[in-house]
Amino acid sequence: MSTRTFRVTVRGVFDGLGADQRAELLARAAQHDVLRAAFTPEGHLSYDLAARPAFTFRFADTGEEEADILLATERAEQAAKTWLEERGYGYRNLRSQAEDLSRAPLGKRQRRAAAAGNA
Repeated sequence: MSTRTFRVTVRGVFDGLGADQRAELLARAAQHDVLRAAFTPEGHLSYDLAARPAFTFRFADTGEEEADILLATERAEQAAKTWLEERGYGYRNLRSQAEDLSRAPLGKRQRRAAAAGNA
């Protein structure tokens, strides 16, 4: 059985932030810039608090079976909640989306490489 790679995106909105919390997030905004966004096992947070109070966590996970994507999604949601709650950040509208990369369509370069390998 092969290992499947999952990408899980957890989105939400900061809620009820105090002035100190907002200032802390704004001070760290550069390290959470969407241009630095990546899917990582520990999760990567991105936001642009100056534009809107929304945030996105991106997680990378793996599993052996198709059903493991549900467990990966649960782990990602829990990790996002834990991160927010440990820092005292309120949140709402948490929702997740997961993708099994083994089922993702191949890009143009990947199709070309696969065709060259079969020739």
